[in-house]
Amino acid sequence: MSKVIFNSAGTEYSVDAEVGDTVMAVAVRSGVPGIIGECGGNCSCATCHVWVGEEFAERVGPPGDMEEDLLDMAVAERRGTSRLACQIRITEELDGLSVEVPADQA
Repeated sequence: MSKVIFNSAGTEYSVDAEVGDTVMAVAVRSGVPGIIGECGGNCSCATCHVWVGEEFAERVGPPGDMEEDLLDMAVAERRGTSRLACQIRITEELDGLSVEVPADQA
């Protein structure tokens, strides 16, 4: 079990996550505002855009090619740590992962 810490609209949500889950699935199950996951995690929308905490950016890694294209179409500002939550799989190494939901989505 790992923890993911979401910051959405100024509120912090600390959520338990199973290894192997995606950050999007954890957020949707837990009712975190601003993470819609309209495509169900198929990397075909950008409704789960998050900014990964700097301290986790390297561990999470960079976006893939399809994700890159979708991030360019996201509603919120794209940053160096922008990722789609559906493309981040929880690992033991990501315990305590912090992500911020852009205010435009929350």
